[in-house]
Amino acid sequence: MCLAIPSKVISINKTTNMATLDTLGVQREASLDLMNEEVKVGEYVLLHIGYVMGKIDEEAAKLSLETYQEILKSLEEEEAELREANQS
Repeated sequence: MCLAIPSKVISINKTTNMATLDTLGVQREASLDLMNEEVKVGEYVLLHIGYVMGKIDEEAAKLSLETYQEILKSLEEEEAELREANQS
């Protein structure tokens, strides 16, 4: 199973065919080499292991990102509970 994370395109370097993406507030570089269609700044794309795999519409991207944030929050709460239980 593959996990692709919705990310917003911040900038594009046409010389290197790389995009700077924002994923949940973290910026990272990703290759556009696997894309068959043009990607523009401001669009949302799916990021997987350093490559842009495809485009995703803004509404679907935001819903997915909200779900990721809920999962992260749940994991953080679970870790805090485990730490607290281990300190008792």
